[in-house]
Amino acid sequence: MEQTLTAWLLPAVTLVAGIAIGFLIARLAPNAAPSRTQRQLDEMQERFDAYQSEVVTHFNTTASLVKKLTQSYQDVQEHLSEGANRLALDELTRQRLLAALQADEGKGSEKRERLTPPKNNEMPKDYAPKSADVPGMLDESYGLKHK
Repeated sequence: MEQTLTAWLLPAVTLVAGIAIGFLIARLAPNAAPSRTQRQLDEMQERFDAYQSEVVTHFNTTASLVKKLTQSYQDVQEHLSEGANRLALDELTRQRLLAALQADEGKGSEKRERLTPPKNNEMPKDYAPKSADVPGMLDESYGLKHK
């Protein structure tokens, strides 16, 4: 009986010692892995921050360029108006040129005409309609010539 107790006690103690050693190794070893993982996380965060900064810079530059474009367009319109006032030979020509310029300016701001919905609310058909005296495609005599 004593030999059976030793036979069971030795593997049990070895198992407990193995679990304790495994637990200690598991507690000490992951300290290297989180630093690598933390480093990767920090690198990803830096890349994300750089991307966000690049996006903000892109949209700021785009806004600035659009503002310049708008200003250039207004400058061209003003130049054309001054030219029409200065170079038109008579008052009628001057008025026509200025009216054409103002009509061009108004094109961008006027609202577009809305499309009207169809008057017929019937769903579209996925087949061609047929007259009453013609057989349909599923009819046995469809496509056959009559003698």
